[in-house]
Amino acid sequence: MQCSALRKNGFVVMKGRPCKIIDMSTSKTGKHGHAKVKYTGVDIFTGAKYDDMSPSTHNVDVPNVKRDDYTLINVSDGFLALMNESGDTKEDIKLPEGELGETIESEFDAGKELLITVLTSMGIEAAIAQREAPRS
Repeated sequence: MQCSALRKNGFVVMKGRPCKIIDMSTSKTGKHGHAKVKYTGVDIFTGAKYDDMSPSTHNVDVPNVKRDDYTLINVSDGFLALMNESGDTKEDIKLPEGELGETIESEFDAGKELLITVLTSMGIEAAIAQREAPRS
């Protein structure tokens, strides 16, 4: 995608990592042509912040980011056992570290039915959010 077509809250590959754009600015064309686009992004998996700048006419890579909700079946050995709507199971998602992981574990142990949001991009998958499943 051309750099000038990027937008705030969009996604871009920065330093080989999928990032969400949190800030961007465009400078005017200089004496020798090209306007420059300066953008700041946050890694969607680690939260690391990156800055980059490139001419507005140059192409940049945009990651394909997919977000899916899964029902939590079990938590064991630091991994989540998840099931999607069609009944397929997935057991290779790591239990997130920190507050989110502790919340998932404690609410699952309390017997609550949870929906886990999994973000997939560039071959990386991670649980990024949880919420209580709606009663049907």
